[in-house]
Amino acid sequence: MTMAVPTATTANGEDLKLTIVNPQKLYDPSPNGYSTAVITPRGARVAYVSGQGGQDSTGGLSPDFAVQVKQAYANLRTALEGIGAKPDQVAKLTVFVVDHDMSKLGVLTQNVKEMFGEALPAQTLVPVPKLAIDPMLFEVEAVVVLD
Repeated sequence: MTMAVPTATTANGEDLKLTIVNPQKLYDPSPNGYSTAVITPRGARVAYVSGQGGQDSTGGLSPDFAVQVKQAYANLRTALEGIGAKPDQVAKLTVFVVDHDMSKLGVLTQNVKEMFGEALPAQTLVPVPKLAIDPMLFEVEAVVVLD
């Protein structure tokens, strides 16, 4: 199934479209909060958002995985706003999960669906033994189409 998803107006006022592709011959990943592929418009300007962890505005980290994930996505939203973008302009996410196991997928799926709705970006989950700071349990980075 191919689904074109209109994006929000960018900072310079141009309308863009990301094309979300979930081929019928492949498993449909959308219930798990991502798409198989996303095609960016020809000539689009792309931004790369560094990994956002679950630190609050003071740098504090909750020891709770779900709290860190929720805060990381809030931080990603703030980073997007800082570059004049909205969640439906995100083409690709890479998430890093410390000591990943299947019990964490529900938390991840819920947060990505809350942020992205139907415009699910392509996504890769990378299990890792640790992140930059020992208490960090989760980090998300994004590739964003600006114009």
